[in-house]
Amino acid sequence: MTAPVTRFAPSPSGNLHVGGARTALFCYAYAKGRGGKFLLRIEDTDQKRSSDAASLGFLKDLEWLGLRWDEGPEFEAPDGSRVGGGPHGPYFQSERLAIYDREIARLIAAGKAYEAFDTAEELDAARAAARAAGRPYRYDGSKALALSPADRARLAAEGRPGVVRFRSGERAVTIHDEILGDATLPAGEVDDFVIRKADGYPTYHFAVVVDDETMGVTHVLRAQEHFNNTAKHLLLQEALGYRRLTYGHLPLIFNPDGSKMSKRDKDRALREAVVAAGLEASPAGDDGRPLVDHETFLRWKGDKTVQLAADAATAVADAMGVALPEINVEDFRRSGYLPEVLVNFLALNGWSPGNDLEKFDLAFLCSRFDLDRVVKTPAKFDRAKLLAFNLDAIQAMDAGTFLRRLRAHGERYHPEFLRTLGEPRLAILAAASQPRSKTLDEVFRGNRALVVADDVLVHERSKAVEKALLKGEPTGLDLLAKAKESLAAIPSAEWSPARLEQAMNEFAGGHAGGNIGKVAQPLRVAVTGGTVSPPIFDVLAILGRDSTLRRIDRCLAAFAGATA
Repeated sequence: MTAPVTRFAPSPSGNLHVGGARTALFCYAYAKGRGGKFLLRIEDTDQKRSSDAASLGFLKDLEWLGLRWDEGPEFEAPDGSRVGGGPHGPYFQSERLAIYDREIARLIAAGKAYEAFDTAEELDAARAAARAAGRPYRYDGSKALALSPADRARLAAEGRPGVVRFRSGERAVTIHDEILGDATLPAGEVDDFVIRKADGYPTYHFAVVVDDETMGVTHVLRAQEHFNNTAKHLLLQEALGYRRLTYGHLPLIFNPDGSKMSKRDKDRALREAVVAAGLEASPAGDDGRPLVDHETFLRWKGDKTVQLAADAATAVADAMGVALPEINVEDFRRSGYLPEVLVNFLALNGWSPGNDLEKFDLAFLCSRFDLDRVVKTPAKFDRAKLLAFNLDAIQAMDAGTFLRRLRAHGERYHPEFLRTLGEPRLAILAAASQPRSKTLDEVFRGNRALVVADDVLVHERSKAVEKALLKGEPTGLDLLAKAKESLAAIPSAEWSPARLEQAMNEFAGGHAGGNIGKVAQPLRVAVTGGTVSPPIFDVLAILGRDSTLRRIDRCLAAFAGATA
């Protein structure tokens, strides 16, 4: 049996959706587990929706997940190694037009395709007539087929937009699918569809068939929404004398409530937050300018059909402190999920290794993956389970690995932490945070107080803060003022978690009946502004002696004269 060649062929119209990542994962696992090749190509023939930046994003996302392609666009990985290239390039469809034109010319010469010059108005009228008659629309190619070569030349010379259509014929088409089984489309179901658009670019249906043949693809694994398209692809393969490939259509991924996981989920969540906050204008960025221009912001806020650009939506959400639902691979990376955890979890969305096994790595998946255990029904994306998986993986890491991966995440998404803390204090934060962190990003999002200037730290005015500072006898504020004197006596050279804990335990023994909690919580409020943080003595060590004392002074001043 020939080693399989699979391919992942995204359209570069945005970031890599987790559904697309799951498709790529299954393609990769099927090929790699059988000694085959995994190929990547970019289907960028839709000029209105494609972008080079999006293509690069796909490459970064796949490489981060560990899904390195054997053939495809060339890419330099973060470790300096090169990925991609190969004998079947170019791997961008927009660079393969000569190949498509050659094959289309062959079909036209054989009478299996023809040029058509119908106007948009004529096609709309035909569709309206079909609706009025209560029948499905099917393109009637008789007018186009009756054109003589001279007629076609004249229409082209006049600038009349022309397309090329494939002659589908009048026969049933049977699709054999390794996951869904056999299905037959009755005769007449497939009309004479377009294979080259008026802009000179091939349609998806034609380009994908030519590329799969010329790149040696043997197995096509893709989403179930493409199932009916397979009939067109089988007809084209037959007309061109190509091989018939093996197809498997994968279940869609839904939200737990049964709705389809969509990029619009993020947009909807952000709009709800903006409306709830009563914002009439875009939040400003660090430079003081609106993150979204006023007209665009108002149009988006008032029209649910309008979406903000991904970068703009992320910036607005960050400025508001709003967590958006993760939809794309980059969303999960930014939220601090580990790539191996996301790979593991995605594999379980539509496939099972059996025996109730849930935790496994990519190598295991490749060795076990087969199509007979892929389910037919939509998979439900359980975010709580994914978070639990990520927590387990973080807890299982040794301290050095966690610090290394935390540092890499900070360099990418929170460089201000590395600039402010430096390596020794980052190591303290990592050790203090690992036992309670579900994601890498939690360490940074939950500890922003550690990197803000002392004079801009805001102290919460909540019931929990009032309890910590204003209740009891002596009050937390009284203890805080006296604790500051003990802390000020510790030299900077001795300012470490162990030394600070020793000093404050001794202080609590003499001033708080030995109850360290009565001292620790007022300290926490003073130096972080709130009542939740990593262990307080780690926090004090990270901030340093001078910053700690300044923050205590500011807290004492802010609550001077306050009563419970």
